[in-house]
Amino acid sequence: MTILVTGSAGHLGEAILRTLRRRGSPAHGVDLKPSPFTDAVGSIVDPGFVRAQMDGVTAVIHAATLHKPHVATHSKQAFVDTNVSGTLNLLEAAAAAGVKSFVFTSTTSAFGSQLRPEAGQAAVWVTEELPSVPKNIYGATKLMAENLCELFFREKGLPVVVLRTSRFFPEDDDDAAMRSAYPLDNAQANELLYRRLDIADAVSAHLLAVTRAPEIGFARYIASATTPFGPQHLAALARDAAGVVRELYPDCAQLYAERGWRLFPRIDRVYVNAQARRELGWHPECDFAHVLRSLRAGSDFRSTLAREVGVKFYHDTLFDDGPYPVAK
Repeated sequence: MTILVTGSAGHLGEAILRTLRRRGSPAHGVDLKPSPFTDAVGSIVDPGFVRAQMDGVTAVIHAATLHKPHVATHSKQAFVDTNVSGTLNLLEAAAAAGVKSFVFTSTTSAFGSQLRPEAGQAAVWVTEELPSVPKNIYGATKLMAENLCELFFREKGLPVVVLRTSRFFPEDDDDAAMRSAYPLDNAQANELLYRRLDIADAVSAHLLAVTRAPEIGFARYIASATTPFGPQHLAALARDAAGVVRELYPDCAQLYAERGWRLFPRIDRVYVNAQARRELGWHPECDFAHVLRSLRAGSDFRSTLAREVGVKFYHDTLFDDGPYPVAK
């Protein structure tokens, strides 16, 4: 099985290719940017380039995209070109080549406006059943691409698994208040309670999806670290999230105090990965319990793969006011 991986110079594409190459699995990386993991440099917006990459390919992992950090720097048309037309090019070429499985990297941003409850309301319990209400062009184009994936399953019989991933990037948060209030590792450890995913777990979800797509046919899954919370915690999370965490993990307060860390006072949403665990057989390893075990051992809670891939940033330009500009 030869796997075509788009976005091979990005965080996830590199992580997938590192993993496949270590396993000795045939893989072919494509990206706009050259990198040690890019075998062919070109754009998925070019249908000719895309068709040329399908020779001998039996599975596609489509991770190339314009991201949320590009909303302030790229036009809406650029998002449509890359995220929608680029995905269409890949789907058409994959179907024509008889590809056996197609995995599309989507985003929890597709849920959009559903993720922020009104003041005084409980945190949102986010499952695959929650309707999508995109709030920017990034979420809108990823949802359009998801729908194209489903269309190609229905019309062409192309097996497709869509993975709505939560945050796995290692960069600082774009929110200046968050950056000033919490050290980076503290904030990202907190996020593993409800909205973050270690990149090694993202890779395992994608590779399982490649294997399972032919029997699944079409499905969307949330890929995020396993939360310790349940629906019974949602009201309290909106008022006193730190209190809920301390009740679930009695030694958390001391472990955090030793590092000078703090828990978030409130949590507004909880991503639920139960369906991906049940149907894909996915077992993400990096959750909040893992964070606490790492603190007890004095080790880094991030996976070896996450540390190897490291920080990439999303723009060639450095910005004075944060890791990337924020759309107003």
